[in-house]
Amino acid sequence: MNILRDRLAMFTAGSAGGFMVVQYFVGAGWMDTTYRAILSWMQIIFACALLVGIGAVLKNHVIRLQRRPSDRLYSLVLLLAVVVMSLLGFTGGIDQGSSFLWVFNHLQAPMQATVFSLLAFYVTSAVFRGFRARSVESAILIVAGMIVLIGRVPLGELIAPHLPAAADWIVNVPALAAKRAILIGIGLGMVATALKVIAGVERTYLGGR
Repeated sequence: MNILRDRLAMFTAGSAGGFMVVQYFVGAGWMDTTYRAILSWMQIIFACALLVGIGAVLKNHVIRLQRRPSDRLYSLVLLLAVVVMSLLGFTGGIDQGSSFLWVFNHLQAPMQATVFSLLAFYVTSAVFRGFRARSVESAILIVAGMIVLIGRVPLGELIAPHLPAAADWIVNVPALAAKRAILIGIGLGMVATALKVIAGVERTYLGGR
């Protein structure tokens, strides 16, 4: 039974992936219609996956409440937040002036800003560890980083008139070239992974079977 289920899943994934590749290069009318229908189905699948994810999170934290006393406070806060926000959203809506939006703007948004502000310290620590001239490449990174950091602030133009232009050149030429190379590598990796899924070589979505 498991073998039949796995083969059905592999056939579905391969057929859907192959169709999406072929329809991109073939301009048949029925393919465009099917493609739009699949995109509509994806919204339904996304909604169902979201519900499954919420259920898994709730189940995990309910188990934590029962088995891990040290984490009970955090799990209790999360469960209460899910229940309260859901009730506010379903009863009062999410429009301007609703209780849901007030809680989001006055509680959720400040907490998110606090978390992102804490990330600045981690970024500073990573920069401090990375800006150590242990090799020629590290020295080039330090010089380029200092030029960009100083050239992006008003003080940079006072120090050297050509510093902002040098910072713009570093960002728009070598840094952009490296970014494009990384994006090309990511794209090739995505294509390779998709082809392996279509061919049935990549089967991690089957739960490791």
